[in-house]
Amino acid sequence: MSQRFSKFSPRRFHKATQAAMLMSTGLGLLACSPLVFAQQETSLGEVTVSATGMAAGDMATPVQVLGEEELRLRRAATLGETLAAEPGINASHFGAGASRPVIRGMDGARVSILSDGSELLDASTISPDHAVTTEPLLASQIEVLRGPSALLYSPGAMGGVVNVLDGKIPTRVPEKGVEGSAEVQAGTAAGMSAGAFSLTTATPLKNDNGQLVLHAEGVARNAGDYRVGSGWGQNKVPGSFSRGNTGSVGLSWVGSQGYLGLAYTRQQATYGLPGHQHSFEGCHAHGDHLHCGDHGHEGEGHDHDHAESSSVPVVDLTSERWDLRGEWRKPTAGIAAVRVRGGLTNYRHDEIEDGSVATQFRNKAHDLRLEMEHEPIAGWRGTLGLQTLKRRFSATGEEAYVQPTDTQRNSLYLLEEYRWQDWSFQGALRHDRQRVEAELSNERRSHSATSASLGTVWKFQPGYSATASFTSGSRMPTAEEMFANGLHMATATYEIGNPNLSRERSQALDLGLAKTAGDTSWKLNAYHYRIKGYIYGATLDAHEGLQLLQYTQGDARFTGWEAKLTQRLNRDLSVTVFGDGVRARLEDGSALPRIPALRAGLRVNARVAKWDTFAEWTQVLRQNRTAQYETQTAGYGMLNLGASYQWQSGGNQWQFYVKGQNLTNRLAYAATSFIKTAAPLTGRNLVVGLRMDF
Repeated sequence: MSQRFSKFSPRRFHKATQAAMLMSTGLGLLACSPLVFAQQETSLGEVTVSATGMAAGDMATPVQVLGEEELRLRRAATLGETLAAEPGINASHFGAGASRPVIRGMDGARVSILSDGSELLDASTISPDHAVTTEPLLASQIEVLRGPSALLYSPGAMGGVVNVLDGKIPTRVPEKGVEGSAEVQAGTAAGMSAGAFSLTTATPLKNDNGQLVLHAEGVARNAGDYRVGSGWGQNKVPGSFSRGNTGSVGLSWVGSQGYLGLAYTRQQATYGLPGHQHSFEGCHAHGDHLHCGDHGHEGEGHDHDHAESSSVPVVDLTSERWDLRGEWRKPTAGIAAVRVRGGLTNYRHDEIEDGSVATQFRNKAHDLRLEMEHEPIAGWRGTLGLQTLKRRFSATGEEAYVQPTDTQRNSLYLLEEYRWQDWSFQGALRHDRQRVEAELSNERRSHSATSASLGTVWKFQPGYSATASFTSGSRMPTAEEMFANGLHMATATYEIGNPNLSRERSQALDLGLAKTAGDTSWKLNAYHYRIKGYIYGATLDAHEGLQLLQYTQGDARFTGWEAKLTQRLNRDLSVTVFGDGVRARLEDGSALPRIPALRAGLRVNARVAKWDTFAEWTQVLRQNRTAQYETQTAGYGMLNLGASYQWQSGGNQWQFYVKGQNLTNRLAYAATSFIKTAAPLTGRNLVVGLRMDF
């Protein structure tokens, strides 16, 4: 380890913290009045985070919780777009069918996505054009975790862990015996229509031996090619359509001390891959150069050109998943609870070109978690767990750029919490062993990684808190980073893996200050990551938009901030200012690719004649810190409006909502996207919805 890397450099972090504070203060002055970030934020200290069992306000690192009410106005067709407005979170944006969260400039395997505590075993970490197999319309809550709490779930989620809660496996008996919901919505930009339902019913067992609770839910959605902002040259993005359906059936036994349940979920989706270029067929690599016809290696590449047209490939996706969840509370003295989580996934998708299957992707995987929460011992309470995961991935056909691989990982983790007066302390420890086998080259690589995290919360005055955490983490290379070798036309790359990659080692410092009570509330977080052996795709050569990427390692830094300032002006009116920014670069000062630009926003919430309304302006600055061969991304501003109205009728709860997105019809590009110029962000869009809970 170099001396330069091993020293954490508090001076640089102090400068970053000062910059974040100055920026948040400037935002407040610019708005001439503070802002409110919504009711969920002002009561955040009372929100229980399902993934940890702790109150959000007692956690040492930033936790973001989107409850059901807020989700109804935030939900989009993909998880990435649903979370993209949250401070510190952006979306990878690959048309309308695929989008993952990008957290603090990190994506892919550095952001772990869970389904109620169990890893979501799709193929979305392999490539940004692969969809995340979760349905936002069925989510009841979404949690974003970092620091000690994140180590419970992933060894390499440096960006964070996204936990999507749903009701597919009932954990309680419905109060009315039968309860459920139905929802429909429609949007104008892509002619979108969607509908969702859920239904839960219970049957008592004899001799008071608990109850059997049955749950069914489903979603169907359909959207055509979406319209973009004015000035692009085309009205719609060719091949940006998306349609699909999801259905789930779950059965639980629910007793006085816990529950045990099983659910089956089937998801089907069909969506286009915008920006695909057939002109890359036949390109290949010779050493560190591309050979594409008369390419002479001297020209610089660029992003996909939207003017190029050909038949757009279509993804035909099917995912079948079994979920097992259970909890036994107070089984014996000293044990608060024993929990089990498991998932078995059979994922497959075909990429269809000109009516025939060009490439087939298959991912068969399972994971199992067993954990025990103990009663306080000398004031410490915590959770000890075991996790095992196995994945078999294969790709065959024209774009089979990764050979079939088997990945197996076994993990042991511990999270402990201690409270003393106004202080709360959390500590986490995790150890993982991983083995990856490549079928065709008959290569095997084994890695082990140990990660630890310490954090504290000091509630130094009523309604005020200061937080700090330090994480020393390790991330093991993925099978794709080690064994990729071939043309990947969806992202316009030719990828070359490196089987000799070693694990990443990171040091992360996170500081926060918050005021959570009263009419004025605010939150500020600043962070700094130093990562030794950061794995990334370095561009060696480019030709007419095609980039030659070779996975390599280098020391990297991520420094950034997230800020919110909320002011409740009166009972019915509040204003919010928010912003975030991250700078990611290698030790030599060169920028890493696809890093989100600095952004700031103003939001006004008002209660008007029983309507809950909001108006929001978000300004994204130009991203001119770019990697080699990467083009700069212009800044843009977006205006969003929304309103909802709730009432009761016939014993049922009804809600009507409407939201307008990008109402000024700005042409906007996502700096985080591989295909930003081929698929700009959605233009003016009006969404209306109606929901009934019974």
